[in-house]
This record gives sequence, C-alpha cells and structure tokens, in this order.
Amino acid sequence: MNARELTDALETLTAARPVTVIGAAVIDVIADAYALPWRGCDIELQQQSVNIGGCALNIAVALSRLGVTAQNALPLGRGVWADIIRQSLTARGIVSAINTDEGDNGWCLALVEPDGERTFMSFSGVENQWRAQWLDSLCVPARSLVSLSGYQLAAPCGERLVAWLEQLKDVTPFIDFGPRIADIPPDLFQRIMACRPIVSLNRQEAAIAAEHLNVAADPQTLGRAWFESYAAPLIIRLDKEGAWCFDGADACHVAAFRARVVDTIGAGDSHAGGTLAGLAAGWTLAQAVRLGNAVASYVVSHRGGDCAPDRAELTRQLLLADEDV
Repeated sequence: MNARELTDALETLTAARPVTVIGAAVIDVIADAYALPWRGCDIELQQQSVNIGGCALNIAVALSRLGVTAQNALPLGRGVWADIIRQSLTARGIVSAINTDEGDNGWCLALVEPDGERTFMSFSGVENQWRAQWLDSLCVPARSLVSLSGYQLAAPCGERLVAWLEQLKDVTPFIDFGPRIADIPPDLFQRIMACRPIVSLNRQEAAIAAEHLNVAADPQTLGRAWFESYAAPLIIRLDKEGAWCFDGADACHVAAFRARVVDTIGAGDSHAGGTLAGLAAGWTLAQAVRLGNAVASYVVSHRGGDCAPDRAELTRQLLLADEDV
C-alpha cells in the first residue's frame, strides 16, 4: 500500500469492529535536556510544554482523530492533574468510562535529548489502581479489539486486568508491553499470551523478547520463534526502517514514511492507535501497520505524544511525502 493508496483507503475508513482502550491518562511535563542527568549532577532543563499523555490516552486520541469511536476506560481521579486531563479530553470530544474520587492522576517528567530520544520518570496515580467494579462496568461485545499496556500489566493491578481479560469471549487483545515487558512475572506473561493477543514491540523490547526466547534478535528469526511459542501475531517496530509483522506463516516488512524527528514521545502509542484503526476497519495486519507507520511519522514530527493527526492532516502529509523510506 503506497502513500496514494493509503490516502484513498483513509477516505473510506469505517470501523466494523468495536474497540475498547484500557489504560492510563497522565500528564507529561516535557523538557529538553542536552544530556541525561548523572549521579550528583545539576543540569539545566528547558521546559517545552505540559501535555496530557499516557499510552492509552494517546491511543484514544489517535483513534478519535481518525474517526474511530472507542470505549475509553481511562481512570480519571480528582486533583490538579485529573482536572487538566478531564478538561482536555472534553475539548477533544473524548469521554472516559471510569471516574473515581480515590486520588489524582499520575504524571511523568519526559526528558528529550537533542536527537529526539526521550526518557521518562513516572509517578503513578489512579491509573494504576484498577478496581473490579470498574472493569465489571464495561461492555465489551464479541469481536472487540481490546487495547492494553504493559505499564498496567506490570503494576500490582496486572493480575486483576488479566483475570478480566481471560473471562471475555471472542475478543482480540492488542498489547504494547513497552519497556515494562521485562517486569511482568513469567506466570502472568504466559496467561496473557494464552489469550492470543496481537503484540507490538519496539526495537529494544524485541531484543528483550529474543533473549527470553533464546533466539537471535533479527526480526524474521524472532517473529518465527514468537509464533511457534505463542501462536499469536507480532509487530516489530524499527523506527525509520519500518516494521515487520508476523501472522502465522506470513511475514511482511512494512515500509516507513519519511519524517523530521522532533521528539519520539507517544510514537509507539500513536502507532498502536493507527494500527487499531485499520484492524477495526477490517484491514489486514500489514495494511493496518502501514497506517500505524503513517500516524507515527506524523507524531514524531510534532511536540508531545497527544498530537495524532486527523484524516485531513494525515492525507496532506502523505501527499507531501516525495517517496517512502
């Protein structure tokens, strides 16, 4: 699917499957750092912005901007941070199914180095305090796509979320484990994989997965070993080198789009949102990943992780791209 074909497909993007997004809404305090701090140092930061963020929130924003309605289960508390998040979501026409008076939402300090790489220091809030009654209140129809993040699965609430996922009928989980993939207990990881999720990993996370499976970290070797072990689809994101996706015996490399990197905050989340939008519309995994690549290329060209494009903005970027990477 080249850029022109993707823009044509965007015009008819219509969700045929329900989507539920489970996870966090937090605040990102974003600052430029000429280098990461070391022990005992005192470095000067240049604050860029205060954005709403969190893996699930960024996914919810991407889906909404692409015209895909989702059930968003993003716990919103009471406090300074929660008020900012709630007001911003309301302005975007996004509603969370979960509200609580049991505390404030979390926040993180995101340090962005000159090459755009980001490092997070996070403080948890109500987004990691999942209650059984919150989950019981959700309606997840058959054939739903259910998005979850490793940040919650690796937290103390992970067991509760997995137990809830296990009792759902005829759904397809979509999981971005993120940097917490190594923190999930082995028994819980096996239970997650028994649900046959579509898993999306970046380059660093793929290396951790390859070490766990005791195989080489190159995409094709890892993809085959992953499917042999878990019988579940896998996406491996390789930044400007595009992405690989594996679904059964099918392996496919999906090209990236050119981008001028400003920062990489929310790139993986927005990639997940674009991919979920394609899957919800009934596209193949490779076609959906192509849309994810396009959305991510837009996001890394802008500040913050909550800046996913709408269809018109994405179309303009695709038409301006002189060629695929």
